[in-house]
Amino acid sequence: MKYLSRHLAAAVVFAASSLSAAPFALAATPSNQLVIGTSLAQVLSLDPQQGTEAKALEILANTYDKLLTSDPTKNNELVPELAERWEADEKGITFHLREANFVSGNPVTANDVVYSLVRLMKMNQAAALNFKRVGYNGDNIEALARALDEHTFRIDFAEPMAADLLLYRLSMVVASVVDSEEVKKHVENDDYGNTWLRTHTAGSGPFTLNRWTPNDIVILQANPEFWGGEPAMKRVIMRHVPESQAERLMLERGDIDIANGMTAADLAVFDKRDGFVIQRVETGGFYVLSMNASRKELSNPLVREAIAYGIDYKGMENTILGPYGKARNVPVPESWPGAIANPDWGFNPEKAKALLAEAGYRDGFTLTLKTIAQTPRIDMATAIQASLGEIGIKVNIEQGNGADIIAAHRARNFDLLIPQTSAYIPNAIGSMEQFASNPDNSKEANNAGNFVWRSAWDIPNLTKLTASANSETDMAKRDAIFKQMQEMFVSLKPATLPLFERFEPIVLSSRIQGYHGHPLAAVRLNLVTKTDAD
Repeated sequence: MKYLSRHLAAAVVFAASSLSAAPFALAATPSNQLVIGTSLAQVLSLDPQQGTEAKALEILANTYDKLLTSDPTKNNELVPELAERWEADEKGITFHLREANFVSGNPVTANDVVYSLVRLMKMNQAAALNFKRVGYNGDNIEALARALDEHTFRIDFAEPMAADLLLYRLSMVVASVVDSEEVKKHVENDDYGNTWLRTHTAGSGPFTLNRWTPNDIVILQANPEFWGGEPAMKRVIMRHVPESQAERLMLERGDIDIANGMTAADLAVFDKRDGFVIQRVETGGFYVLSMNASRKELSNPLVREAIAYGIDYKGMENTILGPYGKARNVPVPESWPGAIANPDWGFNPEKAKALLAEAGYRDGFTLTLKTIAQTPRIDMATAIQASLGEIGIKVNIEQGNGADIIAAHRARNFDLLIPQTSAYIPNAIGSMEQFASNPDNSKEANNAGNFVWRSAWDIPNLTKLTASANSETDMAKRDAIFKQMQEMFVSLKPATLPLFERFEPIVLSSRIQGYHGHPLAAVRLNLVTKTDAD
């Protein structure tokens, strides 16, 4: 693995130095049009109560509003969106709505908020999971969420919990408010309008959907009637650019204004370079190695621990991840309050081999690793293949598009797989909860929205501890439970192994002002402005 690391490092340095010297011709996008180069491979649905992939969330965050949102410029503080203010008591939270209209012209009312949350829970897609974890479901949501009048919405707690844990859930894109009157026109076979809303929008956000061609382009048009004022950008274009070098050249030429998804080498070209700015967005999430614990070998904690010792995290961080990640094996960012120290799962082939021998696999075995064909996961897969090969585990790599790999993950149809996570709350529970809760591990539960369930990892004691953290209203006691959760997670030799704390590096033309990357990929573009080209 050290040989691989040295050569990867050399490749990064060579690529960065040679590409930075390449000549290019300047173009310029219009001053009232924002063009983003990205990967649209994971945009599978534009239904806000269904779509959970990162780039889908950015589209939805600009075509819909929530009651409130978290502001990345204010340390992810909760700020108003459709709700001008709110009050929490021991039983629930009351929201007071502003005057706003949907794109259809229909007014936004408390009944629309109720309909949207009922729709979220009744559809029971993966998007509903964070609400299910705190007691909400399709059977009780109509009793707990109600309109007090046209502009006042009330939601009661499904079980005892701290108000902030519900408020942050309501700030997620999955809690977007849809135009109930418009959506009801398109209901087919009791699908809550899902078939139609997968490819259309019915929101009150600063932009409307003009066009979406999968794996090609998304065009958003400014909403002139937006309650927050008409956006400066009349049009936002998201272009599917899966090749990093092509994206870099487009940004250099001025064909695009913002780029994400480039390799570390191509990102390095723009470091401290005039005319460009790099934002490194802290997501609070992780790149993960998911192991299917329903596989005989991976059901053994000794094998999972051997794999944890069989990966060269630091080598990968230095040569592949770069600005994308920082080695970390506990699913709470190291800099966050209450985070415990990392376990000693550094690259240790001899220890890994001894653990495999103890588990009865002295001669190793073969696994298949599935990954989305996207930076940086392809290179991560290759590095994992090389390092696990050194301890006797042969790894075959299977690349696929977002739809194929996500479907395989949700169906437990994999040996190893590299997903990514984000934190929905800027504290330990927000980053760790999805790693630490699996109420029903049975295949019959078919709980594909549950991150741990997908790995068939049965963790009843950790699940109970996580539930107690959600219901604990005393902050000091809750912090103590967070620490217990992390320690128990490590002791169980996780089947959902965090590899790297995940960052999103974004390169912007210096013409762009007011773009602030969001930890949940929910960046709002209505305040973005753009200077004229030189």
